[in-house]
Amino acid sequence: MWRPLSGVVLTAALLTSCGGGDGANGSDDASTERGGGKGGSPVSLENCDGEKVAFEAPPSKIVTSNAAGLEILLRLGVGSKVIGTGFPPAKGALPDDLANQAAEVPVLGRTVIPKEKLLGSGADAYIETFRPARGAHVGPRPQEFRAAGIQVVQLRSTACAAGQTGPREDLSAVTEDIERLGTLTGASSRAREIVAGMKKTLDTVGERVDSVPEEKRPTYFVFDFDAGTKELTAVCGKQVANAVITLAGARNVFRDCDADYKKTGWEDVVDKNPDWIQLAVRNRGSEAANEKAFDEAERFLKSFPATRGLTAVRKDRLLRIRSERTSTPGVANAEAVEQIARTLYPDKFEDVR
Repeated sequence: MWRPLSGVVLTAALLTSCGGGDGANGSDDASTERGGGKGGSPVSLENCDGEKVAFEAPPSKIVTSNAAGLEILLRLGVGSKVIGTGFPPAKGALPDDLANQAAEVPVLGRTVIPKEKLLGSGADAYIETFRPARGAHVGPRPQEFRAAGIQVVQLRSTACAAGQTGPREDLSAVTEDIERLGTLTGASSRAREIVAGMKKTLDTVGERVDSVPEEKRPTYFVFDFDAGTKELTAVCGKQVANAVITLAGARNVFRDCDADYKKTGWEDVVDKNPDWIQLAVRNRGSEAANEKAFDEAERFLKSFPATRGLTAVRKDRLLRIRSERTSTPGVANAEAVEQIARTLYPDKFEDVR
């Protein structure tokens, strides 16, 4: 299932559309990788709709729409290029070394960055994790970005998800995003190191769960607690989380819906009666606050008449995994694959710490 791009394959694949490679081209510039931020080769990228985005040199002033793009850039070692972010990472969301760097990045918006702040930020690149739904005029329009001298670079694993064909069953789109941002910022060698680390984790899991027949794999439901308990938001086959679930050796009960997300009701979940349920809550800023939110989600499932009889609830098969680790692109996706697989198949990991 794993299909990482090597440095050679990356060059050939970078100009393909959403359904294929990662849509960027360029080459490493040593001075940029050392943090110089100026000079370097021209870089060309392709967004979800095929729009070409070209830079004469790696951008040196970057704004990220949320913590996902910010974390990738920090892991690439180019945090000094980031001049602002929206949806900043909550306390405890990042390892200490990255958290300290993230704390130095100006917060332009606790949620969506106000249009005026974004356009006036002085950025030359804006990393967009999720693009607005069709017809929703949230944030600047393309012509406003152009007038401000800002080029939009989309994380294709999430921004392009709704337009892809078929369910997402591996993390190649995520690793391609990491390599694209590496190419964009002149940090390709570091990007390849990150991808290699993710591959090692996924290979370890694959060696243990790939032999499990499809029909014997447990069913799995992502309970997005923060999205509401009356009308549910189901994670469908085109979302990154579906790949995480699949690689971990489980079957997403909503994998067949032709979207990244869809609204549904409890009657649909009850009908599917999942073997395992992920209590997906967004980071609250501390371990204690997160545990409190997980507790609330669990209490709801165990007290709500429609859900307390579900197999996963009766057997306490409830995984506490934050939403961001499965639904937004990054290194945490591979870590979540291992966490889920170890929980579902503990006997297969007895020889691995």
